[in-house]
Amino acid sequence: MARTARARGLLRAALSTLAGLLLLGAAPAPAPAPEAAVSGVAVERVPVPARKSLPLITELTASQCPELPPLWVVAQVQAESGWDPELESKRPGGPAGLYQLNRRNWEAAGGQTWGSDPPASDASVLSAEDHLRVAIPWVCANLRAVTSHLQATGKPTAPLDAMLVCHIAGCGRVTGSATGVPAAGEAGCGERCAQVVRRYLAAVHSNLDRFAAPPPEPAAAPAPAPAAAPAAWTGGATACRPPDPTGDGCLTGAARHGLEAAATAFGSWSGGPVIHSAGCWDKHAWNPRSDHSRGRACDLFPTTPGTFPKGAELDAGWRVADWFRANAEPLRVKYLIWQGRYWDPSVKDDGGWGRRYTGGGVYDVRDATGGHFDHVHVSFRE
Repeated sequence: MARTARARGLLRAALSTLAGLLLLGAAPAPAPAPEAAVSGVAVERVPVPARKSLPLITELTASQCPELPPLWVVAQVQAESGWDPELESKRPGGPAGLYQLNRRNWEAAGGQTWGSDPPASDASVLSAEDHLRVAIPWVCANLRAVTSHLQATGKPTAPLDAMLVCHIAGCGRVTGSATGVPAAGEAGCGERCAQVVRRYLAAVHSNLDRFAAPPPEPAAAPAPAPAAAPAAWTGGATACRPPDPTGDGCLTGAARHGLEAAATAFGSWSGGPVIHSAGCWDKHAWNPRSDHSRGRACDLFPTTPGTFPKGAELDAGWRVADWFRANAEPLRVKYLIWQGRYWDPSVKDDGGWGRRYTGGGVYDVRDATGGHFDHVHVSFRE
């Protein structure tokens, strides 16, 4: 990426919303932006060009790449171009447009080639809509490729961070490094390269913090109704073995015991009056570090997946979460996530039940499922 383009991008990343207004000029009024609960973006905080593009970003990610939160699109484009769709390099074939794709990558992604250097003002690479329609699937393909690599190798980097490395330094820096983020001397990345990668990740994460809408405040937990005290798990550490009663897969002994104990306490782990459905083992390709892929975790839904529970369903979820918390030791509970909050036996309540759940750079915490509003996640120690 050309230094002049990068410098201009970083400059625009620091500008205020007023600068966005100047960039927009006399364009027609944008379509209404999605609510923060849908996009995860604090609409009033982003530059006006980003606000105008947010409906399209939300549509493209929801339909083509649900593992890519709209907030990450907004934050990465801010780091790349400062949301100036006409930003381009004077270098032949150099980076251009919102995501600063060079001509080779733009054409590989399916974009219409530009016939001159720099691209003419009417080139599709400099159109915000055209650029996003080409670039978001391209970025998603990189995200899925590095996710598969991280899962296969067990590297600790979060997939969305590896996606950023792939974009700024090439996917070979992910595959050729020990962690997925290259240190100096790894994967052909010298000290300068490693610094650029670190600064880029820091810039995008700073934008995530700037533009993130606060998650919905969880409702106060009602006093839980009495539920049967469980028998303690005394089987020690076990491997992940079939069956998983909730589907195909395997569970550790502690996880299966915890699921069965919940079924006893609440009438059923599926289709019951408290727990509507449950899912335990899952490959979780988008999160290689998940306990689900190791058979150590279950998700218990008091409501329909993808919805924010209310009334009796919300109360039911709190009953399940508080019951596991109260019986964490005999059930070997490692941690719980519910209503945008995280708890483990070492966590003190901070501003509510447990502490605020961050999503770990993998999940959109404003989403009903990503924020664990529609289900109680319980992980078990082996």
